[in-house]
Amino acid sequence: MKTEILGVQFDNLTRQEAAQRGAELLEENQFHYVVTPNPEFLLAAEGDREFRNILNEADLVLPDGIGVVYSAKILGTPLKGRVPGIEFAQDMLECLNEKGGRLYLLGAKPGVAEEAGRRILERYPQIVLCGTHDGYFKDEQAVLLEVAAARPDLLFVCLGAPKQEKWMARWGKHTGARLAIGLGGCLDVFAGNVERAPEAWRKLGLEWAYRLKQEPSRASRMARLPLVLVKAAGERAKGKKKAGEDQ
Repeated sequence: MKTEILGVQFDNLTRQEAAQRGAELLEENQFHYVVTPNPEFLLAAEGDREFRNILNEADLVLPDGIGVVYSAKILGTPLKGRVPGIEFAQDMLECLNEKGGRLYLLGAKPGVAEEAGRRILERYPQIVLCGTHDGYFKDEQAVLLEVAAARPDLLFVCLGAPKQEKWMARWGKHTGARLAIGLGGCLDVFAGNVERAPEAWRKLGLEWAYRLKQEPSRASRMARLPLVLVKAAGERAKGKKKAGEDQ
């Protein structure tokens, strides 16, 4: 079941339901991709039709940011909850570990993917790390050839939005992967360079505040996020006005 929030169609799933669906996609012998939009994605998609279409054509669209969940409530179409990309990625690693599948890590600064891979293998020893590549490349086709030669089952694409989503939509089916996930800065988390908020902060929906505390330079980006709630309120008001006119 899909829930539309400011033009983006989200899958209304719990984390467990998303993990089950992701496991099913990993078993299918064809390419699928997953996106994890936060409020910044919604703002960017407003002015970028290609990006919006790519989001809506994904096999799974998971609400990563608490602002997405609040916007859904404002619109009167509440979601079951937030499904953070990092947690969905962990669930897919569990699945891949059970089958001894192949993982490729694409993105982040030089050296980060390698360290992330090393730590992932410590926790999921049955996974085959078939390749890594940093996100600082200009020749997309050359990187595609490297990924395809590695024959991954699961591909983490961590290039930042909308680059990672556009890369998956353009090249994903040529990689040979069964499942690709756009995961932004998650490789830095897996590598130990960025610490996730404590669970208490996450339960309160304050992971964004913890991240801002760690990285004050993100303040200008964070300042734009309330716009999503304002836009959602505006959409709700327009909907009520239209409903009143139709009566």
